[in-house]
Amino acid sequence: MKKAIFPVGISVLLFSTSVFAKDFVLTDVATNLELASWQITSEELGLTDTSAFTVTKKTLHGGRQEGSTLITVETKDLQVSLIPTRGMDIFAIKSGDLRYGWTSPVDEIVNPAYIALDMRNGLGWLDGFNEMMVRCGFEWTGHPGREKDRLMSLHGRAGNTPASKVVVSVDDAPPHTIHVRGLLKENTFKFSALETWTDMSVTPGVKTVKIHDELTNNSDYDRDYQIIYHSNFGAPLLEEGATVAAPVKEISPFNDYAKKGLTDWRTYPGPTRGYDEMVFNLVPYADKDGRTVAMLRDKAADRGIAVRFDTRQLPVLTLWKNTDTLKQGYVTGIEPGTSYAYPRQIERTQGRVRTLAPNGTQSFDLEYQLLTSPGEIDAVEREILSIASGRPTKIIRQPIAKE
Repeated sequence: MKKAIFPVGISVLLFSTSVFAKDFVLTDVATNLELASWQITSEELGLTDTSAFTVTKKTLHGGRQEGSTLITVETKDLQVSLIPTRGMDIFAIKSGDLRYGWTSPVDEIVNPAYIALDMRNGLGWLDGFNEMMVRCGFEWTGHPGREKDRLMSLHGRAGNTPASKVVVSVDDAPPHTIHVRGLLKENTFKFSALETWTDMSVTPGVKTVKIHDELTNNSDYDRDYQIIYHSNFGAPLLEEGATVAAPVKEISPFNDYAKKGLTDWRTYPGPTRGYDEMVFNLVPYADKDGRTVAMLRDKAADRGIAVRFDTRQLPVLTLWKNTDTLKQGYVTGIEPGTSYAYPRQIERTQGRVRTLAPNGTQSFDLEYQLLTSPGEIDAVEREILSIASGRPTKIIRQPIAKE
């Protein structure tokens, strides 16, 4: 089995915050490299001072997933799968018998080659939407709209951009954290030169998946950027009586339809025919370091997931409740971002479109902690109460914008 080792000098340059036991390049457009299948284990690396792990890459075949690739990191406590051909997005996380993700009517990992983002007046993105976490950005995000008579399709291009470089790395020092990194290029003549290094990391023995992205403007001009980390969860975690919790400073309905859901925005119904999607705009409180957390838990409060993020990077939070039928897509989204899901022209007027100077870089950090016991749920609830510190939630009963 062919294993490509990343040169040490380049490793130090790109991964200056860590020292790695091994670096493996799985994709690289610069050298015309693409490993269709690959695997490495802790045993093969000679790492006996950590929990056992396996990292596997495979290429999918058939239907609209032809040519899609999937990388799976498996440890004792969790299994996480991500998709290099779809923006390095997380397809699903598993811990024991619990799958964190959702069941979409899109039942294949669709190759972006089969997606036209401008279909249905800019809704073509939905043809591939089934991930647990998809990056919505980075040049733009939100609902389709037009600026200067140019169509901005739903949620941007990053989630349908295959990575130009993919590297699997393992820290040299215990506990030997595993990193899967990818380079996303949103380069368009005259319009964009945004490149993002993504980093998904897992530490053996820890039930947390961390994301660290670095967005760089390689243009000679200022460039706009937006990002929403569309994080999606369905059954069995989502169920009638499930609840969401966060230290909320301010909440408003996305549109008139969501106004009737303000009174019980924290709770979920079971699958409901004709429910449609209900969306809320949240501004979270944060701790002294700018960090905050949102949590989804099941009715029994013994299983859940905590989404942690830095409000200095991602100042707003979108809550998407799509509790339609199971076949239609029974799912909720906890979505930290720089923007809400309004079209870019609306977000611009509201001051939520950010700009990167030439050669400027912006980092984004978030993590998903899997909660598999009542004690872990209680600990996060105490954390949320501590961040809120008894401060009130301001309820704005009218949408802050109109599409």
